[in-house]
Amino acid sequence: MLSIRVATDTRGAEARWSTSLVNSGQNQLIRFNLGYCSPVAVKSSMRDVAMRAAVSIGTVSNVLNHPQVVAPATRARVERAIADLGFVPSAPARQLRSGRAQVIGLVVPDIANPFFTEVARGVEDAALAAGFVVILCNSDERADREDRYLGVLEAQRVGAVLITPARRGDQALQRLIDSGAAVALLDNEQPREDVCSAAVDDARGGRLAAQHLIDLGHRTLLWLAGPGDIPQVADRETGLLAAAEAAGVQVTRVVADQMSANAGARAIEQLLPDRLAATAIVCANDLLALGAIRSLTRAGLVVPGDVSVIGYDDIEFAADAAVPLSSVRQPKYELGYAAARLVIEECANPTAHAHQRVQFQPQLVVRESTGPAPS
Repeated sequence: MLSIRVATDTRGAEARWSTSLVNSGQNQLIRFNLGYCSPVAVKSSMRDVAMRAAVSIGTVSNVLNHPQVVAPATRARVERAIADLGFVPSAPARQLRSGRAQVIGLVVPDIANPFFTEVARGVEDAALAAGFVVILCNSDERADREDRYLGVLEAQRVGAVLITPARRGDQALQRLIDSGAAVALLDNEQPREDVCSAAVDDARGGRLAAQHLIDLGHRTLLWLAGPGDIPQVADRETGLLAAAEAAGVQVTRVVADQMSANAGARAIEQLLPDRLAATAIVCANDLLALGAIRSLTRAGLVVPGDVSVIGYDDIEFAADAAVPLSSVRQPKYELGYAAARLVIEECANPTAHAHQRVQFQPQLVVRESTGPAPS
């Protein structure tokens, strides 16, 4: 008859396992050494955490999902137990209980634009601090791509969506809101009561840019806009035109087909050398402005001696351009962080959550690309 013996030789954190087959009839011993292996860790459960912290399982659940309803001392005790036991909550289980994943979908129109890179950093920092992760979706300023991403996010039952819409009014976005996801408009302010928003006062930003040039004596401005259905661009144009009208200044409107440096360069290039009837250019964003300066310089014009140029956003390398760029600064990181906090708070307490509209103020940053109007 064969029998099996298993022996262990514990050495520190490892054990040496050996297996012996004993043939009792022939008094033969056959030994197999299976080598060293680490002991298998036993995964802690919510019940273990509750016992360690001397609280109920429900209290542990609240610390994980709704920490704001737990007394600080109790929450600290539970968090200490979680750390001591190395407890890791099960994401699928939490999703089954809440019906939604702790995921924030971030839908932006152009991830190549450094403005949205900084916004995304703010979103990610707020999300990670609250136990969420971020899925980044680039709509490329196309409504069809935006709709597709929103459909995927809805199907995946993400907890929240932050979006800079490619257009005003959106059926796919409305379906997502109706499904119960927490939604906030990012860098976009629309007059609706069913979502939160975090945005900059772009109309004021447009006024700041125009007034700066008017104060420098410019009487003919060129407004280099992006695609007309981008709400932020429309708001900037509204502010610019209001300042120009109040000062009796003429504005010529030129539309770039994208909000990129190459699009800005192409738009200005088409006006040179004879059709640039302005002494200053106001651009819908910094990338357009950098492209405009490139075309002006190639045509032999001096910025700002012949033509002044001002951008919008104050992206990271605006100050390091060949001609340091005057711009209207938006608080990019803070914008993303605030928007993420809005949806995180809604996810934590959806029934009591009150939708908010957070508005940041833009700031004029004057550098070397703007100067007095040529005499």
